[in-house]
Amino acid sequence: MNEAHLTSRTRAELYLFSLTIIWGSTFVLTKFILEDASPFVYVAIRFFTASLIFAVLFFRRIRTISKDGIAKGMVLGVFLFLGFVLQTIGLKYTTASKSAFITGLMVVFTPIFQLIIERKAPKTGNVIGVIFVAIGLFLLTSPQGSEFNFGDALTLVCAIVFSIYTVYLGVYGNDHDPVHLTFTQFTSTTIFATLAIPFLETAHLNLTSHFLMNLAYLAVMPTVVALYVMTKYQKYTTPTRSAIIYSMEPPFAAIFAFCIIGEHLGMTGIFGGILILSGLIVSELSDSIFTAQEKTLI
Repeated sequence: MNEAHLTSRTRAELYLFSLTIIWGSTFVLTKFILEDASPFVYVAIRFFTASLIFAVLFFRRIRTISKDGIAKGMVLGVFLFLGFVLQTIGLKYTTASKSAFITGLMVVFTPIFQLIIERKAPKTGNVIGVIFVAIGLFLLTSPQGSEFNFGDALTLVCAIVFSIYTVYLGVYGNDHDPVHLTFTQFTSTTIFATLAIPFLETAHLNLTSHFLMNLAYLAVMPTVVALYVMTKYQKYTTPTRSAIIYSMEPPFAAIFAFCIIGEHLGMTGIFGGILILSGLIVSELSDSIFTAQEKTLI
């Protein structure tokens, strides 16, 4: 692996890591926003707002989108829509911390789907990192006195959907403009959520000041900014490595949940967070560690 590639990958992974801080803040805010809006209404408004903002920012580039770009973006949009809806509905029945931690289990599923879809097996360091993260997430999803509930089950399916999304994002991101893919994801998610409203929920919406402020943040930072950065830079790393980086989202979510609404993890949860961080470090340093070992053996 040449130095230029390592530099671009390192830069990309730093960008992806920064997204986990933004995403970590969304779980508590989404629980707040669900007090004023039903899940499908919220998802539709959030992505409609993001679509408008994105259209204003990238109008000229969006005009050049191809039919294949639209098709690939819509495929990603299906997974994005399902993942967000499952996660959002799940948040009505579980805590912000548990939702984040269960979503983080995508790190376990991503290497499996990468093997199925791309026929690419993860490297040794990535596998070790996944094991650390999986154990850490198990501890984090088993806080004292908290049972596995309906919301947790929906969020687990969400984690599976997001792991498939992560693999396909890496595949399609190599051949298409990230602006085209991102905008199509936003618009298709908006359409799917809007069409589902009359069939899958009793819609309600209260346009309170808190709702509007939370919506503004959720539409801009974790949607327009984060998903564009994710679409643009994930192609410079592997799905497994990116999933491990995204596993830092739960610890950040736990910090926000503790600071804002007083959710506690306990010592078991803290130890789980340490294991997640250890897994991230092992995965990130895997190329250097195992390359050095191979040279030593030679």
